[in-house]
Amino acid sequence: MPETNQDELSQLYQTLSATGLPERLFALARDEDLGTHSIDLTGTHFVDDRTTMQARIVAREAGVIAGLAAIPDLIACFGFENAITCRQHVADGAIVQRGDSITTFSGSARAIVTIERTVLNLIGRLSGVATITKRYVDAMGRETSARLYDTRKTTPGLRVLEKYAVRCGGGCSHRLGLYDAIMVKDNHIAGLTPDEFARTIDHASQAVRALKDQPGFVEVEVDSLEQFDRLLQLEPGLIDFVLLDNFTTDQLVLAVNRRDAAGSPFQLEASGGITLETIGKVARTGVDRISVGALTHAAISLDIGMDAA
Repeated sequence: MPETNQDELSQLYQTLSATGLPERLFALARDEDLGTHSIDLTGTHFVDDRTTMQARIVAREAGVIAGLAAIPDLIACFGFENAITCRQHVADGAIVQRGDSITTFSGSARAIVTIERTVLNLIGRLSGVATITKRYVDAMGRETSARLYDTRKTTPGLRVLEKYAVRCGGGCSHRLGLYDAIMVKDNHIAGLTPDEFARTIDHASQAVRALKDQPGFVEVEVDSLEQFDRLLQLEPGLIDFVLLDNFTTDQLVLAVNRRDAAGSPFQLEASGGITLETIGKVARTGVDRISVGALTHAAISLDIGMDAA
């Protein structure tokens, strides 16, 4: 994921879509509603298949929009690509106010009412993630160069789209999964003394750097300044990022100062219990990155609806 943080949102969605994960998610969402017989009973029996309509997706509250790039793929998954056209009034990442039109569907009334709830669920959820991300970005303040990152605390099956939504809100994507980067956390090195910890990180990192297919990055979590000091003694370039887990702001400042004094090239990431009320102070400690699980696990869906024109 690190290399995608410079991508435009349109390109990012295409990159994530190429994993095949959104398509599988959309198929599951379709099957949840239409069942094994692929039928909308109400739409089939109460809406004439020759009837056409227009319907607008409208914001019921202010927020940041995300997920519009996925609508064409969702429509195609339902088999409605020749039955519905979609005209967007805003782009992903746009800030909307209550009552603003987001997009307009035109075409088969039966198809539109069939896909309505799935579209609203998707856009509402992703816009909720984008909205809370924007709040955290704003709370960091303008006087910091730190960047906000998501985590793997995502809804099962929704990860790539929730990470897309974080980008829509102004945040950055961390690793996508266990397969694209190295991240050594506390449970990987539980029970090791600080010296054993340093030797393990040194040997394993050397082996990783010798691999033909390099991971996106190598990151190591520490929960004490003693562990952190051991990493400062390792060969430069073995580690890309050091995650400072549940450090106080005073400890974060000490870690930044020690890193700078040692001339170590790795970046520092603060994580653990960071809230909207505390993130500004954390950002001002001099860390390079701040990761917040709440961007995804605590997001509340944005209230949006569909109104027939």
